[in-house]
Amino acid sequence: MLSKKRFLAVLDIIGEMFPEAHGELDAKTPFQLLIAVILSAQATDKGVNKATPALFAAYPDSKQLAQANLSEVEALIKTIGLYRSKAKNIIKTAMMIEEEFGGEIPRDKQLLQTLPGVGRKTANVVLGDAFGIPGIAVDTHVERISKRLQLVKQSATVTEVEEKLMKVVPESEWIVTHHRLIFFGRYHCTARAPKCAACPVLPYCHFGGKISSK
Repeated sequence: MLSKKRFLAVLDIIGEMFPEAHGELDAKTPFQLLIAVILSAQATDKGVNKATPALFAAYPDSKQLAQANLSEVEALIKTIGLYRSKAKNIIKTAMMIEEEFGGEIPRDKQLLQTLPGVGRKTANVVLGDAFGIPGIAVDTHVERISKRLQLVKQSATVTEVEEKLMKVVPESEWIVTHHRLIFFGRYHCTARAPKCAACPVLPYCHFGGKISSK
């Protein structure tokens, strides 16, 4: 398993590779970010960003989305995977925000997760990017990188990956670490055909070492 010292060295390298790493979902308000992240489940950020301009033009806030017609919302997001269930979730989420939280996005992880379509990852993204509240959102990229580097076992759950990262990475670096790991996984250490041969992280990487030796 990779030691804390070596993993932090890896993060420094990734930070040099992607110093401007950031969330790539387009949103003007915390509410719009919440909706965009819900829509991004099992979908690409690019795909979500193509659909949300029309959605947010029609329903810019929770008050208006809470009153939306389901079929009209479905039509606006039909290019996104699982759009029918997501349309129901975002309308119900808007209704709950209006009825239970006074029109404000709750700044609490547990409360956020009571909203339809919101899990730990979504809650961490919203809290971090909208409010600067530290957290590490573990998506498919963060999970893959953590396992390839052997920071965690291959059998580790998403929650175990999150907890391990929180122990190893200083809290002040949680948000930026999340974004840098996503960029590294999205644009360099990809699921298929990772760029191992030209990777500055290779000396620390068990997975890359096995690939390169073949």
